[in-house]
Amino acid sequence: MTETLHAALQKHFGYSEFRPLQEEIVNSLLAGKNAFVLMPTGGGKSLCYQLPAAVSDGVTLVVSPLIALMKDQVDQLNAAGISATFLNSTLSGQEMDQRMGNALAGKYKLIYVAPERLVNGSFLAFLDRVKLSLVAVDEAHCISEWGHDFRAEYRKLSLIKERWPNVPLIAMTATATSRVQEDILRQLHLGGAKTFRASFNRPNLHYRVLPKRKQFDELVTFLNRHKSECGIVYCLSRDGTEQLAKALQQQGFRAIPYHAGLERDARSRNQEKFSRDEVEIVCATIAFGMGINKSNVRYVVHYDLPKNLAGYYQETGRAGRDGLDAECLLFFSLSDRVKLLRFIDDMSDDKERIHARKELDLMVGFAQCEDCRRAKLLAYFDEAFNERPCSGCDNCSDPTSQKKYDVTRQAQMFLSCVLRVNQKFGAGHVIAILRGSENQKVIDWRHDQLPTYGVGKEYSQSEWKWVAAELHRLGYIMQDHEQHGVIRVTSKGIQSLKDREKVEINMPAKGEGVRIRSGNEGEGIHEELFQRLREIRKEIAVRDDVAPYVIFHDKVLRSIAAGLPLTRDALRDITGVGDIKARRYGEKVLMAVKHYTDEHADAKPIPFELAKFPEIGRPVDGAFQTKSFLDRGMTLEEAANTTGITQGTVVKHVTQLIAAGDEALFKKLVPPERHKLMRDAFESQGWQFLKPVLDHLIENHNGATFTYDELHFIRAYEVWKASSSSQSL
Repeated sequence: MTETLHAALQKHFGYSEFRPLQEEIVNSLLAGKNAFVLMPTGGGKSLCYQLPAAVSDGVTLVVSPLIALMKDQVDQLNAAGISATFLNSTLSGQEMDQRMGNALAGKYKLIYVAPERLVNGSFLAFLDRVKLSLVAVDEAHCISEWGHDFRAEYRKLSLIKERWPNVPLIAMTATATSRVQEDILRQLHLGGAKTFRASFNRPNLHYRVLPKRKQFDELVTFLNRHKSECGIVYCLSRDGTEQLAKALQQQGFRAIPYHAGLERDARSRNQEKFSRDEVEIVCATIAFGMGINKSNVRYVVHYDLPKNLAGYYQETGRAGRDGLDAECLLFFSLSDRVKLLRFIDDMSDDKERIHARKELDLMVGFAQCEDCRRAKLLAYFDEAFNERPCSGCDNCSDPTSQKKYDVTRQAQMFLSCVLRVNQKFGAGHVIAILRGSENQKVIDWRHDQLPTYGVGKEYSQSEWKWVAAELHRLGYIMQDHEQHGVIRVTSKGIQSLKDREKVEINMPAKGEGVRIRSGNEGEGIHEELFQRLREIRKEIAVRDDVAPYVIFHDKVLRSIAAGLPLTRDALRDITGVGDIKARRYGEKVLMAVKHYTDEHADAKPIPFELAKFPEIGRPVDGAFQTKSFLDRGMTLEEAANTTGITQGTVVKHVTQLIAAGDEALFKKLVPPERHKLMRDAFESQGWQFLKPVLDHLIENHNGATFTYDELHFIRAYEVWKASSSSQSL
């Protein structure tokens, strides 16, 4: 069976190896056992039931909540040579009868249905006549009332095990806390199922938070660095999506809105435009995204604060499904918290209201945290993260983005003003007083007569908002939930006023945006060929009436544009191609590669796995100071102590210097024999993740000591070698 699985994996999906947990899950299902799979977006959940379906007799029934997702999955399966269909409300009666007849005749390996259809009595009778080999419940968190996407119709899925107790069931989700996991298992009667939990860490995603000051200008600056790349901008309200999409259109961006208030046809049309790369930007409420299978989303922006970390993780997870770098930008203001609290206060159920407030506070804590954001996010899912600095969030990778400012004077103004209005108003009104506003509310309450009126007019409203947010984070003020966000001064704040205590806060640098490079800048690949391959992919997609990523993901095209395959066998060796796609699309792709290599006679293949790591970045100024200490013979620890920075920052400096070509420094820190040993481990375990490489080394070399530092240095060295060889072409 192992050989059969690997042959099918290569034939249909173009992979020579399984990702972590996939093979174990597949074998468990083929043995007739139930499974609960918790795996992040882009981790390969779908393959866990699609591969068993491809090699089994009978039909795999897939419960999916969205019509658009069904079509995407079916298109991709048929393109990979696996017969699949969907049965939903988009079909005419004649089409439905024909497909159901084909199912009874055994012509499909997979059938996708919505939960509402599955629980229909006549449809259940039809399924009793079909030979079911497996049932898969996708987006399983929807079954839990504690999940962020609870859907009442999912509750009825408990009938699956009652009706077909001997058919294995797999429940899958990309986001679930321990409480939600327990609820899913209970609702689906999966008490004896084995739980497979992958890491929630998405190393290719970079997280950053910016204050809401000149927010639209910041967004435009950000989007201009992502010209021609696809992304999602999430807004809190329906009106917000339409207004923002219109404003972006006026700036020359191809943007469209998406929200539940649009007509169904308009929603479907807009989603299809985005899926087929006809527009780059969708401005959406949270109604958009669950199950979105688009692989080349290069960024997700939250224009407003999400209501909880589970939703934030799910939404940011729609970026970078292809494994290439993607950016997650969040704009934050304490006023967003007040808006969301108003919605929460309208909840009639006390338990739900308390839970929602707790979740919102955790979200605000993430936005305000000074530590590693990746660690903060993973901790929400009970996962420890110790590889710091992570180089994947603003707090770790860009220390200059958060600077300490002495705001003692502003803090005294703000706290004093809150007390002078008897702690009966929100932050917005307090700021209006401090800035000397002449709005009607200030005049009506005669707050223009206060000593604090206008004392802070030299500071902008956005600067005051950030000061208020930081004072809240530091515990000088609190918001009264029961009084719609009224600001009160805490005992710590009172003491600060009395003692005139020095107050320092973090203030993000202006206008910089996220600084990592995008996955589309052409580093480490033959860019001209990559663009031509994208054109060919679009032509095939239009011909076959499918989304471009159904043909090949961007990552596959970049691999081709790096490896320059000239034969079908060489093309099959590209991860993600496979036998079926090599046969169907190979001729046009190989012709494009040949044409390119004929025009560029000196073009040579580039090791793409290393070309994926442009995020190391160029050396910052501090790196050269670090180098000077290391050149004097100091250890990494001694250099850190001397400069007053963390050893993690020293490692980052060295990594940047090596990636920029400092071969002498690399050879000084990594002896040749250790370099070879660890490079072999990388070749065996892959270059993307360091932990499997370290585990492999420890397991196979008892007694030897290995460090993440050396692994960072070796990978940076190989990146430099790969890029220098491509530049010499």
